[in-house]
Amino acid sequence: MNCQISGNLGGFYENEANGVPQNLVLDSEKGELVKASGRVGKKTGKSEGKSIAALKSHSEAERRRRERINAHLATLRNLVPSSDKMDKAALLAEVICQVKQLKETASHVSESFFIPLDSDEIRVETIAENAGDGTCLFKASICCEYRPELLSDLRQVINSLNVNLVKSEISTLGSRVKNIFVFTNVIDGGHANIEAREILLTSARQAFSSVLDKVSAFPEYSTYSNKRQRISCFDTSSLL
Repeated sequence: MNCQISGNLGGFYENEANGVPQNLVLDSEKGELVKASGRVGKKTGKSEGKSIAALKSHSEAERRRRERINAHLATLRNLVPSSDKMDKAALLAEVICQVKQLKETASHVSESFFIPLDSDEIRVETIAENAGDGTCLFKASICCEYRPELLSDLRQVINSLNVNLVKSEISTLGSRVKNIFVFTNVIDGGHANIEAREILLTSARQAFSSVLDKVSAFPEYSTYSNKRQRISCFDTSSLL
């Protein structure tokens, strides 16, 4: 029998008898080489190799993730004035504050120029009242996606409220449309009848909400591109 031995005593040995490799270990009690059970050594080596490879892969992914975070933080520092000495928490807090201010400014600009926003909304409010004859001036607005028959539904809403329409305006931006209505109504009891005014406001909100629900139920009616390419604003009092 030809036997090739390598390694330390008590380790694994490879027996190449008859061309078939076998693992042998030194039995300390018998003082001879005996066949090992299975290929434990090589399995252990493969398992350790896989663990090392997985650890390296995880470490590399974590390094790339930190690099992306640091790159984004560096971009934020360039956008926020005097942020060089801020730590990460202070920087993020300042960014949140400025984003809120920008959203508030955009909302004010939208209200001033009647520019439709990306979010659907309904507003109904009292803007003036006459304590002498009980006449109140109201303003209602609805912002949503355009769809066919929208103006017809809005006209039905105004008619159902039994109010006097003073003015209406429409502005469009891409597929979005914003409708604004100014109307009057006589509230019995004049200034003291707050409950009647609130009932009218609630009824108006519910009526306009039904139109918004109908728009949301048929998103396929949006015929314009989502890109904000066109702005128009015109008076449609004569249409209603």
